[in-house]
Amino acid sequence: MRSEIGKLLWKLWSPNWAFDEETYRRTAKSFDNPDFVDVVIHSYSHRIRNAAGDPRYAPIEAQLAALPKIGVPTIIIHGADDAVNPVQKSEGHQRFFTGHYERRVFEKVGHNPPQEAPEKFARAVLDLCGRT
Repeated sequence: MRSEIGKLLWKLWSPNWAFDEETYRRTAKSFDNPDFVDVVIHSYSHRIRNAAGDPRYAPIEAQLAALPKIGVPTIIIHGADDAVNPVQKSEGHQRFFTGHYERRVFEKVGHNPPQEAPEKFARAVLDLCGRT
């Protein structure tokens, strides 16, 4: 059942990605972890502030909550067809950065840019490495 739900989510979240069965099967193995459902539910609950995080990271979370400016070179990668995190959500983020900032929107790419557009993704990483 988990595998079928996961495959449906992949199709919904990345509607233009024609992944093959082998690609999906390799990833779906991770869904067989006995803690998978609990971890996923907690992750989403924590993200929307309905569950506490690990107390060891509370000081770091407090620092991040203050939204400090980020001074390292940054390339934001966003899939234009991401049904989970719409592309509009990354607009205007340059205000959080003091160093080099670039936003790259990959057309016909959804929620998983590294797998859906590996060449463009690798190019962004290499371009960023060239700036450091």
